[in-house]
Amino acid sequence: MLGELNDVEIKNILSSQVVGRIACTDGVQPYIVPVTYTYDGQYIYGQTSAGKKLDILRKNPNLCFEIDLMIDMRNWKSIIVYGKFEEMSNADAAKVRQILYDRIFSLSASTTVHSFGEEPIREIEEDKELPVMYRIAISKITGRFERL
Repeated sequence: MLGELNDVEIKNILSSQVVGRIACTDGVQPYIVPVTYTYDGQYIYGQTSAGKKLDILRKNPNLCFEIDLMIDMRNWKSIIVYGKFEEMSNADAAKVRQILYDRIFSLSASTTVHSFGEEPIREIEEDKELPVMYRIAISKITGRFERL
């Protein structure tokens, strides 16, 4: 059976996942890339470094964001978010960075994350530039599913 996800199902999926895909375009060639994210019920938050994705989104902030959950070819859920890229700066960027890190780092098993007791310590290379923090202002969300 094919169907549409309702608002509660969509928000539950957006809230429970941490990896999605951003699709953007420079007007000539579409570009899609996986990203880690968090969702607060209003915005999708993420981070990026300098590169193709950031260059494109700064020129054309219109994007699609996609998440899918797949058990098999007849049991899946897919969400597409239409929205705009909004680059964050200063205090707003620090707030977004904390929101994202609180969600993502708890799932991390990287050599740059060390645990001493309950409190994780994050090592940041001094000469490394901090990532660009952003949010996606959502204009429309659609969700579909198939299940047996």
